Amino acid sequence: GLTLAVLWYRRERRRGGSELHNDRKAAPGWNSGPAARPEKQLQRQAEILAKLEALLGGVEEVKGEVLGLRAALAGLRGLESSRARRPGPARGTRGHGSSPSRELPAARKRRRRSEAEDGGRAAAGASRSVSSEEAESEGGYITAFTDTEDESEEETVIPSAVNPAFESPVSNVHEDLSEFDSIIQRAHDLHSGTVEEKEEGFWLLLEKKDQYGDQVEFLWRLARAYGDMHDMTSDKEDKKNYASTGKQVAEEAINVDPNSADSHLWFAVLCGYLSMSESIQNKIKNGYLFKEHIDKAIELRPQDPQLYYLLGRWCYEVSQLSWFERNIAATLFGDPPNSSIGEALRCFLKVEELQPHYSMYNCICLAKCYREQGQNIKAKQWCDNAATFPVVSAEDQKAQKELERLLNQLE
Repeated sequence: GLTLAVLWYRRERRRGGSELHNDRKAAPGWNSGPAARPEKQLQRQAEILAKLEALLGGVEEVKGEVLGLRAALAGLRGLESSRARRPGPARGTRGHGSSPSRELPAARKRRRRSEAEDGGRAAAGASRSVSSEEAESEGGYITAFTDTEDESEEETVIPSAVNPAFESPVSNVHEDLSEFDSIIQRAHDLHSGTVEEKEEGFWLLLEKKDQYGDQVEFLWRLARAYGDMHDMTSDKEDKKNYASTGKQVAEEAINVDPNSADSHLWFAVLCGYLSMSESIQNKIKNGYLFKEHIDKAIELRPQDPQLYYLLGRWCYEVSQLSWFERNIAATLFGDPPNSSIGEALRCFLKVEELQPHYSMYNCICLAKCYREQGQNIKAKQWCDNAATFPVVSAEDQKAQKELERLLNQLE
């Protein structure tokens, strides 16, 4: 309406100005000098026109802002609808204060693609309506927590401390359970699933941190979920954040119950993860912590093959420390970590004693120990055992590549 008013005013002003010019030419004294001109009337008209033009400019700016707000609002509605369609809890910065808020790369790509599509459709509609890891590292103590952890005692049967009524580990049965037991069961199911399900399990537990942060069975599972997130992301900074925060959660679990083998296990594992991205000093420090807590977990649960596997990995890595690293450890801590290939070999053999054919990685570690001792025949035998495992997951593919490298060294 204002636009039409200004246009009408400009047209009438031109018409009126023309008539006024003709009248003035006909009137006596038109050319007699500047004093005869109606200067005040012209100035008044110019002021009114300037005000109307400024008002019109302001209206155009407001109109542009309204269009932008409409498009943004429609985009937000599209984003909320896309999130509602996705399984699992809404992502955010809730939960543990120091937890990283970044998503996995795959999830981030899916979310951005969905947001772009929904936002683009919404913006177009508004416009039309208005205008038209590696398995192990040669320099670290423990660098990967392999898929064999699913075979440990911790998840073979749902712990009786969680729900004594369970007689068998049946997945997705949550009737007649308390909320806490239901969350623990759900976390177990998701941890055993795909990458997306593990991420969903992480957010499920993180949402309940304030509510169940005083329960050891909850805390060590949350620490384990941080370990899952560390394994699943490729960003180095994210890996470090997940490992650091998970270590803090595991320490909380130990403080709640110092006799929880799982809490000590996951504290050790997350220390191993941190050693992958720390300086030599912190790497050695985390190595000491790893050994201390794995020993404690073995004391509490001496028949768990997974614990001996991790201890064997530590022994092997320490035996491979360079002269420089040993001297740094001696300077900083007085006594460098000490172990041997023989100790590592005994741990890996203990794993096979407790659970024969435990994992591809355990067979590879046995072969590496025998190779270090010069027993190539036994090393090849364990390589043959490792080759019998199916290659299914990405972790299996890493193990397969390491097996191929080892076989080339033995030839």
